[in-house]
Amino acid sequence: GQMAFTGKYEYEGDENYDEFVKKIGLPSDKIEMGRNCKIVTEVVQNGNDFTWTQHFPGGRTTTNTFTVGKEADMETMGGRKFKATVKMEGGKLVAEFPNYHHTAEICGGKLVEISTSSGVVYKRTSKKIA
Repeated sequence: GQMAFTGKYEYEGDENYDEFVKKIGLPSDKIEMGRNCKIVTEVVQNGNDFTWTQHFPGGRTTTNTFTVGKEADMETMGGRKFKATVKMEGGKLVAEFPNYHHTAEICGGKLVEISTSSGVVYKRTSKKIA
């Protein structure tokens, strides 16, 4: 099968970060920490099973492990834990977080993630490094 998502991706740029994180209620210290943050996202895809790890500068990591179509325990950008079912729609991973809608796709070798909350669209692009 096509392991479309597998790889390591480094943060390249984003749009509407401040507006979005205020909308979802991130505390200001977390907002500062996350701005232009060189997050490295590591994805291992095995069919419908995914391990999605974000490495933050300073050694902190968050990992979400999920199977497409099955409910899984997830963690939000702000560190909240919740249950969600990730779907695959036309090559995009789609998840409903408690206060935002999230999609991820590989587009021209880049990882493109889009989160939407009350009409604010936050887009993060990461380039493949491994």
